[in-house]
Amino acid sequence: MAILIDDARWPAHGRLWAHLVSDSNLEELHQFAAANGIPRRGFDRDHYDVPDEAHARLVAAGARHVDGRVLVKALIASGLRITARERRER
Repeated sequence: MAILIDDARWPAHGRLWAHLVSDSNLEELHQFAAANGIPRRGFDRDHYDVPDEAHARLVAAGARHVDGRVLVKALIASGLRITARERRER
C-alpha cells in the first residue's frame, strides 16, 4: 500500500495543485491526509487536491512522488478511479 503524489501543475485559486491518492484504499488515503493537515474538503471522489506548498511536507511524511501518468495508472489499477463519465452520472 502506498500514498502517491504527483507534481503540482494544476492552477486554481491563485496557486498550483497536486493530486494525492492511495494505490489501495480510500481509508488509508483519508488517514494520511488527516494526519498531515489536509482538510477533508480537499477530497474529490478519488483523490485529494493539495497545494504546492504542502508537497514537500507530504513527501517527507511518506507520500511517494510520481509523475501524473504513474499516479493515474496506479489509481485505475486500484479500482478506486472515478471517471469523468461516472462523475456526471452521479
